Amino acid sequence: MNDIPLSVLFGLLAVLICLSAFFSGSETGLMTLNRYRLSHRAKQGHRPSRVAQMLLERPDRLIGMILVGNNVVNAAAVSLATLIGLRLSGDLGAAIASGAITLALLIFGEVTPKTLAALDPERVGLPASFVYLVLRWPLYPFVVLLNMVSNGILRLVGVSPEDAAQHSLSTEELRTVVAEAGAMIPQRHQKMLLSILDLEKATVEDIMVPRNEIVGVDLSDSAERIKQQLVNSQHTRLPLFNGSIDDLRGVIHLRNTLKVVVQEPFEPMNLLKLAREPYFIPEGTPLNQQLLNFQNQKRRIGFVVDEYGDIQGLVTLTDILEEVVGEFASDPASRVKNVFQESDGSYLVNGAITIRTLNRTLGWKLPTSGPRTINGLVLEQLEDIPKPGKQVLVRDYAIEITEMHANAVKTARIRPPHTKAESAVAA
Repeated sequence: MNDIPLSVLFGLLAVLICLSAFFSGSETGLMTLNRYRLSHRAKQGHRPSRVAQMLLERPDRLIGMILVGNNVVNAAAVSLATLIGLRLSGDLGAAIASGAITLALLIFGEVTPKTLAALDPERVGLPASFVYLVLRWPLYPFVVLLNMVSNGILRLVGVSPEDAAQHSLSTEELRTVVAEAGAMIPQRHQKMLLSILDLEKATVEDIMVPRNEIVGVDLSDSAERIKQQLVNSQHTRLPLFNGSIDDLRGVIHLRNTLKVVVQEPFEPMNLLKLAREPYFIPEGTPLNQQLLNFQNQKRRIGFVVDEYGDIQGLVTLTDILEEVVGEFASDPASRVKNVFQESDGSYLVNGAITIRTLNRTLGWKLPTSGPRTINGLVLEQLEDIPKPGKQVLVRDYAIEITEMHANAVKTARIRPPHTKAESAVAA
């Protein structure tokens, strides 16, 4: 070694520092790669992504290979720096060289390359994967021996390297991924994706049409009234019942009733031949599950029943889809039944309207964890049957009861928080 020129030794030392930087940076780059993006690109045939994904299937072996190479390079760099120091200034030079090489490896071989790799992992990790694809064969015996010892220690504490390949995201984690996607996903698409995740939190009772608002054909009505109802109906499918919705006979599609309606004389009972048997939905069914049920049963309309079998309301496929894509109307406020905006910015609403409907269409944030309707929310807050004129404040939403009927809130005036703020400014 004494015969080798110092210039050659300094050159070798620089190469070793570069190799140290490569091992340190590539370790951080490969370990911080986005696994889901990597998997997507690998499925598209991107070769660097496929190689990196293959290496990351066993991270214990990859880390072992990187550490073997990094430690060998660092040890060689320290030894070479010490030799250079001895040749330049004896023992004092060796001590100075040891300190200098430690500082150089820390700055140029650790901090700088790892920072670069953390900021741009694909730029560092993907090219490095080809190098490790080649190195894994000559380093394989050392890596296997090292992994046998380290994996044995890990199993003593209950960790299995074989189980570390893939970890699925929870619903909340997936929600965070979608919310933080930024410009990569348009805002409207983000809302739709988040709405799909929210389907499992809502049940059919949250969106159903209450039984007292179900529009259907009552066979006990006169033939002329039923005929006019069929001709002027705004709904495609109508329940068919006799006297009460509790005596439900089926569901008819108006397209199939044309030949019966034009017959003279018109016989309402002939509608029973065209009716399809009703489809019942247990209360408490999550919306995501009911969406699949509609698809499997080839249905578009169902009746929500309680534990006693009594009909509580009606749910359609359109209702669930609107939870995902929003209301099918250009003006959301106009789509909500029995909601009227006043000139002062307040809203006059029907007490039976659901809170979720108001929140979704008007962008409000009324609580949905308790009662489902405005009537229920007011009664819960007051813990009493109110009288017209009574007011209650819920999350800065001022709710004033304007009309009562049969111990229930029939109509209420709601002033959103921004309306109150604007009124204060105007005053």
